[in-house]
Amino acid sequence: MIVKGETIVVAQSQPRARLDKFLHKRFPEVSRAALQRLIESGDVRVDGQPSKPTHHPRAGEEISIRWPAPEPSTVAAEPIALDILLEDDRLLVINKPPGMVVHPSAGHARGTLVNALLHHCAGQLSGIGGVERPGIVHRLDKDTSGCLVVAKDDATHQALSAQFASRKTRKIYHAITCGNPPKSSGTIREPIARHPVHRKKMAVVKNGRESLTRYRLLEPLNHAAHVEAELHTGRTHQIRVHFKHIGCPLAGDLLYGGRPARSLVDTTGYHPPRQMLHAHTLEFKHPYNARETQVTATLPDDFQDALNFLQTH
Repeated sequence: MIVKGETIVVAQSQPRARLDKFLHKRFPEVSRAALQRLIESGDVRVDGQPSKPTHHPRAGEEISIRWPAPEPSTVAAEPIALDILLEDDRLLVINKPPGMVVHPSAGHARGTLVNALLHHCAGQLSGIGGVERPGIVHRLDKDTSGCLVVAKDDATHQALSAQFASRKTRKIYHAITCGNPPKSSGTIREPIARHPVHRKKMAVVKNGRESLTRYRLLEPLNHAAHVEAELHTGRTHQIRVHFKHIGCPLAGDLLYGGRPARSLVDTTGYHPPRQMLHAHTLEFKHPYNARETQVTATLPDDFQDALNFLQTH
């Protein structure tokens, strides 16, 4: 549980940073929307006075925060089997199967990872993610499989979130792309933001957020490729957007695949069951003992089946 009261002294004026962004950088595990609600409700004060999310923090100001107690979860615990790669008293890393939604949302009230975690951990999960997302430090798309770390207490959640925010974790993915990348290895450094027209999509946008993906070709396939991609930033749909940008979107990606994805099906006869993306390896420093921890999730059956088909057809 986050401490109920906390005070920060601003060390340096932030003429270009809003108060909500300043606090989000300090507490990356708390969403900006949640911080804005705290500011607007008066639970965040600057030098003892209510403020606004647009306030620019100045050197010497004292920012006091009153954190609300976490609400009791209304999400049902369900006895869903989990593929657990690592577990101790502080955290666990699971190998998320493709097709599993991480947290409950409209249309997905049951059968999510959170439902399974509430049963497995008997409610002993960090409350920082809120009542719908207890313990969830980072996310994977529904159709992305692989390593996902979950925090059992708030201190662990805060420490892990800080590592993700400061890029001190290592996240390595395997993917099957439509066609081969332009080089056997390379760096994609292109800014990403919400698509200006299609609001459910992300895109490479000139004034977007800095985004960096490094990749290497593992194996050329028939009109496709097996690649390894390492994320150095954590933007929404980053790998999917970056590979689309260089002309080889992920096989089976209904949102970004476009003509290359359709061409792969027509040319090879292979019909991907999903976007072929797998969070293969996750490295982080354990918050309790500072030990370097590496966890690897083996490729799921559908991914291996895709490799087998595209190697021989």
